[in-house]
Amino acid sequence: QAVPAGSHVRLNLQTGEREAKLPDSENGRSDTREERRRKRLGKVDVDSNSFTSQELKKALAKMKESEKAERKAHEEEVRKKFRPIEQLKEEFEKLNVKMETDYEIMVKLIGKFNSSASTLDEKVAALDDLEYYVHQVDNAKDFLSMGGLQLVIDGLNSTEAVLKEHAAFVLGAALSSNPKVQIEAIEGGALQKLLVILATEQPLAVKKKALFALSSMLRHFPYAQQQFLKLGGLQVLRSLFRQKGMETLHVRVVTLLYDLIVEKMLLEDSQHGDQMEEKIQQYRQVKLVPAVVEQDWCVVVSNLLAVPEHDTREKVLKTVGVLMAFCKERYRGDQALSTTLSLLRSEYEELAAEEQREGDKDGYFKELLGSVNTIIQEL
Repeated sequence: QAVPAGSHVRLNLQTGEREAKLPDSENGRSDTREERRRKRLGKVDVDSNSFTSQELKKALAKMKESEKAERKAHEEEVRKKFRPIEQLKEEFEKLNVKMETDYEIMVKLIGKFNSSASTLDEKVAALDDLEYYVHQVDNAKDFLSMGGLQLVIDGLNSTEAVLKEHAAFVLGAALSSNPKVQIEAIEGGALQKLLVILATEQPLAVKKKALFALSSMLRHFPYAQQQFLKLGGLQVLRSLFRQKGMETLHVRVVTLLYDLIVEKMLLEDSQHGDQMEEKIQQYRQVKLVPAVVEQDWCVVVSNLLAVPEHDTREKVLKTVGVLMAFCKERYRGDQALSTTLSLLRSEYEELAAEEQREGDKDGYFKELLGSVNTIIQEL
């Protein structure tokens, strides 16, 4: 039995028991150990001799039985709420419902898209669903092996604008970060078909998806970038800036150019082993920056700084910063750019100061102001 801390404890040599002297009570006398125990525990029998080993075993057995009963009751409750998978399968089979794999679903969707019996709406719906599945790398490879990729590439020639749009959307999703699909797509003539869509008169929605597919094909694929330049791809993108109603595509084009230039620069500056040497050689054959300078993209890009959206300006400022090494002389003679940069600096100084007053020391506008000041200093 526990005793208060600091109590005097001794061993009684006659009885062999350990005894503790309890502190005096308030009435001035010491309670005996037995009285103290009764006050604390009431009439509970704590004598170890009052329980036999058999009684203790029975008590433990009852506790185990009680636990088993509780467990069974919980299992029964779970069974009532959830049905076993075998029962669910039987019910699905009765309802003629089968749990299909992604592969089986894509086969059906491709069949629906390729069927002459399908309506235009059904074909569009099939492409919509396919776009969801081919985002996954393994599904995109299966899509390639079952002939779906070539059907979608052929769909870019459709006379129906809505089919061109959704075919390009599926193609872009399948191409994203998937080298095997990128190789098969360029060998299947996808690059030429996408450039034709962007070069000819098409609805904005069609060109938007075609540009998405083109971007997915070119990123991290130097061979495609090389073929893009040979086929006059930069001139095609440049023509979008002369077409009315295509303003929303301008920043997408600039972002693509920025990504391709930086992608090559990062690879050339990085530490690389023998296995990367072949890829570096491929990138060296991509003469993107000289073509950009030759076709006067320097001014095309910098002119976009006049737009009011901060997000667009951010992307354009990054691109101007990358092009600065190649376009510096062109930019130094551009009075309109100098005026625009001065206006931007004044605007972002004010917005950055407001950010700081609100407690945001490293805010968005301070970063934009830094980009503007860096360009002004370099000029």
